[in-house]
Amino acid sequence: MAEFNIKDNVNNVFEKLQSFMKTDTVVGEPVQIGEVTIVPFIEINFGLGTGGGGGTDKEAKGEGGGLGSGGKISVSSVLVIKGDHVEMMPIKKSSSIDKLIEMVPEIMEKVDLKKKEEEAEE
Repeated sequence: MAEFNIKDNVNNVFEKLQSFMKTDTVVGEPVQIGEVTIVPFIEINFGLGTGGGGGTDKEAKGEGGGLGSGGKISVSSVLVIKGDHVEMMPIKKSSSIDKLIEMVPEIMEKVDLKKKEEEAEE
């Protein structure tokens, strides 16, 4: 039976997370829409659990272990740059989304175009 080494498994998971969570992961690629540049800021949440154990009875000896993780990535805010006007807008507030659409009406045009393309493919 293969040996379950909690330390090696946890270290491996954290090495992978460390290589993933860099500045370019948290600050997204700028998007140019007309005269406006939008830079998304990403929120990353994750959880990690590990455990192991063993036991014996009169007939057998056993051991086991496991490791699990889960995560969520979402846009938390956007930096909107239009000429000399720079504003950070949280996405979770609907008033911010309304204001973003006012500042960049081309967004709705792109959404409508994408929807029409998807409908044409069906």
